[in-house]
Amino acid sequence: MTKKFFDRVYNPMNQTETRDFYDEWAAQYESDVAGAGYATPGRAAALLAAVSPDKSAPILDVGCGTGLSGVEFHRAGFTTIDGVDPSSEMLESAKAKGAYRNLSKIQPGAALPTGYPSIAAIGVIGCGAAPASLFDDIMTALETPGLFILSYNDHALEVSEFMDKLRSYTDAGKATLMAEEYGPHLPDLGSNSMSKVFVLQKA
Repeated sequence: MTKKFFDRVYNPMNQTETRDFYDEWAAQYESDVAGAGYATPGRAAALLAAVSPDKSAPILDVGCGTGLSGVEFHRAGFTTIDGVDPSSEMLESAKAKGAYRNLSKIQPGAALPTGYPSIAAIGVIGCGAAPASLFDDIMTALETPGLFILSYNDHALEVSEFMDKLRSYTDAGKATLMAEEYGPHLPDLGSNSMSKVFVLQKA
């Protein structure tokens, strides 16, 4: 495992810097996260499968990266998965997985595709990644009622704005928390290696 990317990933970055960082990391991203025991995508797919009424309904995988979440959704029985990501290099790896119906490059901050009854953001919103405002963009794009599955790693859970954003929806009755689970994220990295996965239903 090459440590330099994990050492930098949680540093503050703007959206362009984040895209460039993941372009740079793309070639060794999967070997790095696999070496750290990356568990969140599989946990997220299992949690969504437990509450989803229709596994044939399309899922939009926002920030799909190299496609690890798409592979896990496919393994969990979901049949129609589309992905968007700002990194061209990451999307090339995702395309090779064969788990996605469509893959598209999207500019940071651009409006998300609509018409999806389920949207996923696994390991996407948090420190050194997408800002909390992406939560709003996803909820705007999501059909009503629809399912939003996301994860916050320990670093994100330590920053109040991320949980505050989630609670702003549940407390106002704009979404219902259907399920949540705290468990392994990158267990072989040691400290700060857990994540919490949430499934919200848009009201």
